[in-house]
Amino acid sequence: MVSRVRVWLNRTYAENVFFMDQLRRNPSDRAVEIHATHGDPDSPVLAAADTAELEPEGLSPAAYVEYALAQCERRGIDVFVPRLHQAAIVAHRAEFAAVGTALLAPPPEAVAVFHDKVIAYEAVQAIGVPVPPWWRVRCADELLAAVEALEARGHRACFKPASGAGGVGFRVITRAPFALAQLSGFPSPYVPLGQVLEALRQADEPVDWLVMPRLEQPEVSVDCLTGPDNRIRLAVGRTKNGRRRGFTLHEQWLEPARRIAEGFGLHHLSNIQFRMLGDRPVLMDVNTRPAGGLHQLSLCGVNAPWAAVRLALGEDPGEMVPPFLGQDYTVVSGPRPLLPVSSPQLRAELPAAAPALGAVPAPAAPVEPRTATGARS
Repeated sequence: MVSRVRVWLNRTYAENVFFMDQLRRNPSDRAVEIHATHGDPDSPVLAAADTAELEPEGLSPAAYVEYALAQCERRGIDVFVPRLHQAAIVAHRAEFAAVGTALLAPPPEAVAVFHDKVIAYEAVQAIGVPVPPWWRVRCADELLAAVEALEARGHRACFKPASGAGGVGFRVITRAPFALAQLSGFPSPYVPLGQVLEALRQADEPVDWLVMPRLEQPEVSVDCLTGPDNRIRLAVGRTKNGRRRGFTLHEQWLEPARRIAEGFGLHHLSNIQFRMLGDRPVLMDVNTRPAGGLHQLSLCGVNAPWAAVRLALGEDPGEMVPPFLGQDYTVVSGPRPLLPVSSPQLRAELPAAAPALGAVPAPAAPVEPRTATGARS
């Protein structure tokens, strides 16, 4: 009888409840048990897991590695998918292997290259992958010089942290003064240049920003599965143009993504994002972890999370080509269960007693994004 696989996801994104659903519905019909940890007791990944725990707060990266090793040994984890403190964790791959745990993450050298966006841009440019013009800025004078250089080329400037994930800290520079129009509707990413310069001049410490042109849609996010032999097993592009989403296997997106994933050894799951600069695709960002939207490849008949777990266990899934490309779709929100509230003043409002946090039942019915064509607000 084939033994069950025990997988741990640490402090991951809420959308990875779908990653967990796909592991359970794997085409090998293999039993999978999922352990989840998080700092937020209301994260839906805790309720979606078979077992769950709250993570201790305030641990240094080194202390977190010790905590993670103890979790893996105590829980009998076969595959660990680290997001929080990924760089520190992958540096101790041999110690995790010694307790029987495989890391579903790239080697430390690859993680280090793409932790800093400036180092990443320099590295990928050296292997022939186009990148946008960029400036690293730490003060008001450097920001102003970068903005003026971009505007002289006909671009609108934007900035984001040199190190960071997702869209955190992304802003677009505007010359328009702050006005009442910016207080209507939803908050905007646009910030007046004068206010940003003043904030920098008043700051007690320098910033570390990457300034570049505002890139145009479509955005194409290529999900890659790469083996420890540096060979791609799967590469599929997910397109985004406003609300409309879709899929692509066009080589203008996949070829540079393969070059990056194979050239830098982005083992297991990575996500490589491109946008348009004029009439050509350029690199926007590289994530050395599974993308939150990875589960959307299920619309192409692909279970990427399970293929990645198999690869981490040494079971090579071979080269994977989607049997079809799913229709265009949009992403809508849906309900997911949470753990019962543990706050004493709210417990009286609960209809039933809460189960122990370490033995959380999986939800009865998963919620997937629905597909739609031609969706408009």
